[in-house]
Amino acid sequence: MKSPFLSMIQEHMYTQRYAKSTISCYLYWITAFIRFHNLLHPKTLDEEAVEQFLSHLANQQNVAANTQAQALNALVYMYKEIIKQPLSLSLKFNKSHRQQKLPIVLTEREIAALLTHCPHQHLLAVSLLYGSGLRLMEVLRLRVQDIDFDYHCIRIWQSKGGKNRVVTLAAHLIEPLYQQIKVVSAYLQRDIQNKQYAGVWLPHKLRDKYKSANKQLRRHHLDPRQIQRAVKTSATRGKITKPVTPHTLRHSFATHLLQNGADIRTVQAQLGHTDVRTTQIYTHVIQQGAQGVTSPLSKVATDQITPFSKVK
Repeated sequence: MKSPFLSMIQEHMYTQRYAKSTISCYLYWITAFIRFHNLLHPKTLDEEAVEQFLSHLANQQNVAANTQAQALNALVYMYKEIIKQPLSLSLKFNKSHRQQKLPIVLTEREIAALLTHCPHQHLLAVSLLYGSGLRLMEVLRLRVQDIDFDYHCIRIWQSKGGKNRVVTLAAHLIEPLYQQIKVVSAYLQRDIQNKQYAGVWLPHKLRDKYKSANKQLRRHHLDPRQIQRAVKTSATRGKITKPVTPHTLRHSFATHLLQNGADIRTVQAQLGHTDVRTTQIYTHVIQQGAQGVTSPLSKVATDQITPFSKVK
């Protein structure tokens, strides 16, 4: 059973409209921090205790730098918002030196193979992951009013970090989106006639504000695991040997934009990155870790004098 303290943090974050994934992440690290210090209440723990925990993650757990940063963010939030004793900016702890892995990126041919083998009921959602570079939850939260068919764009509201942005919409997906809207509208009209139909739960007291807004079926809300399984199964059927997740399609979107001549700032805006350095990782993917250097063996192979041609 969750402790009253953790329940209070969860409720506080919900009232501040944090994403469910962020709340789960913060609670995980706050719990780990408390357990590391033998279940002592954080109110009794000073900054040295925070430094010890973060150093432990780097030294003993060997976590990546991003993971250690997540833990730090969770503790910063807890001490500032809950305990009301903000941490100083001069924390001294061993920072993780484990480098972030380069993202897995599919080729355009692999993308085509994946989409070809994607189940029809999930094809539109999976296509949006790649076609607009969306995160999985951004696809699942997409609503009709967020799509601008005239200007071929999608408006993403309150995404990661509470940021809004506008992304491109592939012309190829306009007709499938119209068809999906028709299907959903038909379900809605049929369910309205059902006396047992009670609508759906709406957050932040929107149920009282929008009396008719609850007439949106939960059919809009796919479980994230359905899309995750669809992507993995489609990759297997398409004989793609790389590990593939929904986020792989976002990585591929960014990399292919750069390969096709888009500038780094444009890609940054499409992905919603605050810092361009986050986007620059995709330039390393394009270089394939070789700084753009072509192996001399390629010249030998091009001239058709490769020694492998003599192997029987």
